[in-house]
Amino acid sequence: MARTQKDYLADLLAEEAAAEAAAPAASAPAPLPAPAAPEPELPPRLARTRGTTLLGRESALARVASGEVRQVTQLLLDPSRVRIWPGNARVYADLNEENVRELIDSIVAENGQKVPAVVRRIEGDPDHDYEVIAGTRRHFAISWLRAHSYPDMQFVAQVAQLDDEAAFRLADLENRARKDVSDLERARNYAEALKAHYGNHLTRMAERLKLSKGWLSKMIKVAGIPDAVVAAFASPADMLLKPAYPLAQALDDKAAAKAIVAEAKALSREQADRRASGHAPIAAADVLRRLLAAPSGPQVADELYQWSMPSGRTALSVLSVNRQGVTVRLHAGSGASRDHLVNAFRDALDQLEREGRGLQP
Repeated sequence: MARTQKDYLADLLAEEAAAEAAAPAASAPAPLPAPAAPEPELPPRLARTRGTTLLGRESALARVASGEVRQVTQLLLDPSRVRIWPGNARVYADLNEENVRELIDSIVAENGQKVPAVVRRIEGDPDHDYEVIAGTRRHFAISWLRAHSYPDMQFVAQVAQLDDEAAFRLADLENRARKDVSDLERARNYAEALKAHYGNHLTRMAERLKLSKGWLSKMIKVAGIPDAVVAAFASPADMLLKPAYPLAQALDDKAAAKAIVAEAKALSREQADRRASGHAPIAAADVLRRLLAAPSGPQVADELYQWSMPSGRTALSVLSVNRQGVTVRLHAGSGASRDHLVNAFRDALDQLEREGRGLQP
């Protein structure tokens, strides 16, 4: 039980006991006048409200009974007994210490989880008692802390009675305010919910979620981009709705889709090579440009090599390599310092050398 709720109920009981102690019994005969005795000393809080104690108590209970005030029970749970509801947009497998570090530090600093998750009871699963509807990152953070020096840390949750469609809407409302839920995650979550909860009726789903039908239609379209194409990006989070929508449309053409998937596989290999060598990934805008250009046939690459800043902005690119030499472009507005550019030039020469296209002595 949450402490605020426990305090509230304890106050009601204390007020009742104090009122009964202070009030004379109605059935007792009136006693003979006696010297005035000092009244029982009440706590300051009760003394201020003594005249309205019974009225306040009755009013509070009436509000609870009418549903105007809802008593919410919070539980302290072992996260290992709580599973993740698969209908949530957030991919639990993508969570790790690094991208949940801020939340982990916050929970440690506050000596526990302050914002409860929302869970619902489940049956028929011997390993779990509840499943998380909203609060996936909190579940991961508490689980991680219990495994790393905080074995007594508890997962704070409130229990809700929800069917799957209501659970989806609740999770969606929370995820809309989360910047770390990518457009692709939400798009695929909407596509699954459209079939599971709304019978593939887009208008009905848009009305229930209070979203634009046109915007929701674009999200469903982007959700259909295959994993092979998504792998061309440094991260699925790089696939924003607006630029990804034309790509999703281009994939409707079978011939174009074949060329796009082939280019995506080449890009995926390049991204892996860059990660292995410690270089910045190919920027999302450049990935999109190459994927959309793929159906037009082989293109003469205008840039053979790129070196980007951590922000994703290209600082140096190699335009051509031939017998006359190497043509290099330094990009303005990248934020690169002179030292950055010197390192970029050195890395570019090393890469060309590995590819057998280096400067000949």
